[in-house]
Amino acid sequence: MKYTVSIEIALPRERVAQLLADPAHLPKWLRGMVLHEPLSGVHGQIGTKSRVVLQMGQQRIEATETITRREPADLRGIPKGSVVHFDREIVSKGMWSAQRDRLTEAGPETTLWVSESEYRFSGLLMRLVGLLMPGAFRKQSLQHMQDFKAFAEQGQDVREAKG
Repeated sequence: MKYTVSIEIALPRERVAQLLADPAHLPKWLRGMVLHEPLSGVHGQIGTKSRVVLQMGQQRIEATETITRREPADLRGIPKGSVVHFDREIVSKGMWSAQRDRLTEAGPETTLWVSESEYRFSGLLMRLVGLLMPGAFRKQSLQHMQDFKAFAEQGQDVREAKG
């Protein structure tokens, strides 16, 4: 299963890249984030493996994330017109996914975030979930992007959300 979602954020690309790359901000916009800890390497650097734990309703999901691409490595002074890439693979029980995020300048103070997701499932239950609920994955990805936009633009924290 593959899909692409995108959103515009009313901040310069360099600021968006820095906010996305900072692990301290993850719980503020990534709903259900319980833990994100490097197992090897330095957070955000290519080859770094991290343990990720998410709580989604009654279900606790544990996965291993590997950073497969980050360009440029230094998120300060990003050359005008260049594309920022954040790619990672996430493996959990019954599922492999690749996330490829691109940040481009949509204007002087606006960033376009395009996120391409690919999922592969193993095991009968996960294959059924992928087959019967593909829209749920896309909807969740878009929700994460909208939550990041609200955090980046207005300082909203999903942990403080009502309802």
